[in-house]
Amino acid sequence: MDRNLLTAGLLLLSFSSVAQRPVIQTNFTPDPAPMVYDDTFYIYTGHDEDGEHNEFVMNEWRVYSSKDMVNWTDHGSPMSLDTFKWAEWGAWASQCVERDGKFFWYVCCVDKATHDMAIGVAVAESPTGPFMDAVGAPLVSGPGGYIDPTVLVEPNGDAWLYWGNPGLWCCKLNRDMVSYDRNFVITGSHVEKVADGVWKFIQNEDSFGGPEKLAEGKTFADYKDLYEEGPWFYRRNGLYILAYAAGGVPEHISYSVSDKPYGPWKYAGQIMPLQDMGSFTNHCGIADFKGNHYFIYHCGSLPGGSGFNRSTAIEQFDYNPDGTIPTIYPTKDGVEAVGTLDPYSRVEAETMAWSEGLKTEPNDQTGIYVSEIHDGDYLQVRSVDFGDKGADSVTVAVASALRGGAIDIYSGDCTGQLIASIKVSPTGGWEKWTTITARLTSSLTGIHNLSFCFRGKKGCKLFNFDYWKFNRK
Repeated sequence: MDRNLLTAGLLLLSFSSVAQRPVIQTNFTPDPAPMVYDDTFYIYTGHDEDGEHNEFVMNEWRVYSSKDMVNWTDHGSPMSLDTFKWAEWGAWASQCVERDGKFFWYVCCVDKATHDMAIGVAVAESPTGPFMDAVGAPLVSGPGGYIDPTVLVEPNGDAWLYWGNPGLWCCKLNRDMVSYDRNFVITGSHVEKVADGVWKFIQNEDSFGGPEKLAEGKTFADYKDLYEEGPWFYRRNGLYILAYAAGGVPEHISYSVSDKPYGPWKYAGQIMPLQDMGSFTNHCGIADFKGNHYFIYHCGSLPGGSGFNRSTAIEQFDYNPDGTIPTIYPTKDGVEAVGTLDPYSRVEAETMAWSEGLKTEPNDQTGIYVSEIHDGDYLQVRSVDFGDKGADSVTVAVASALRGGAIDIYSGDCTGQLIASIKVSPTGGWEKWTTITARLTSSLTGIHNLSFCFRGKKGCKLFNFDYWKFNRK
């Protein structure tokens, strides 16, 4: 059989058999913001702390990346509230953008001095950090809803910052990306000046589906829509698009368009109608990668999820022939792979398509590793390409302070074909690492999903897992 046909068939099989909503299972990851850089798709998220809460408990931001849209590598938390000495609390929605080889991560949190929400910015030399406060103070602040920053850098060098709940504000960033043009003026009845260089948009049915505040005696149902928060600003085919959480609480996603980066705006309709996804908020980003269009949002679908424990999800879509955005509904299957995973290079254990029961932790020696491994937990990776000859052994890096356990590797899920069984003995500490190489019980060629299924004494933490690598025949 032709290898290309075989590959296509195996990929179709893998697509149809794996659900992937949400895409990250080891942490709650609200307010996802995508960025494509150097053939890699990054998602920058907040972090809802575990536990039952009746408020947002968020102390840090996290980064995940993928080259195939199905296997996601956890890069940990390169930025937290401690990064911003002026911040009191918050660590809410954010966005990272690249410019001139540097990475600027815009965030919102409460200013200690004023107790108002404010927009800050950190900078790094790498998309995964570490990030440092670029200003030492808020970039922009004011009373009201100064939250949820979104940034667009245009090909001509212009850069724009939007933010706000329930109002919508904007400013024009300077070339340095850490200050804004205080002399920038927007003319027209669609805006009002709130400070030098800072402008607020007038909201009505024509611009955003409804006014900023409900008129007396009116309900949400009396308007086409209402802007709420979480703007996402981008440009496509010369048209500026602003997607946002809408409709009050619970939220759905709508959008407006303009032929200028500063409006006036024209309401264009809903993108993701109100859904029962376990979360009363939604927050989106839109990005292209390897010729495909992706809609990124959050939901409460992870076990333990809620309105205060949200997780990132992704849907693939196609624009309508006239360039408008179609109605997008959440699915359980997620998206298709746009590449394969190389098993013959070191693969970090925190690279996953799906997992159950696991967490990730940082370590100065190893970086991020998989922790909280108990009997019955597992992780799965998708579209692993073993080639024509296959492998004859596999190497894993593990650490265990007490009992150890076993890693059973299967093709498919944990009921599939067993290809290796690795005994993990105690190593003398939870971060005292050793490598183990085991012969395969069955050889694989071509493309497969793999499951790493963990066995051991019930109720006990078994071991930590740093990386894996198959060895060619």
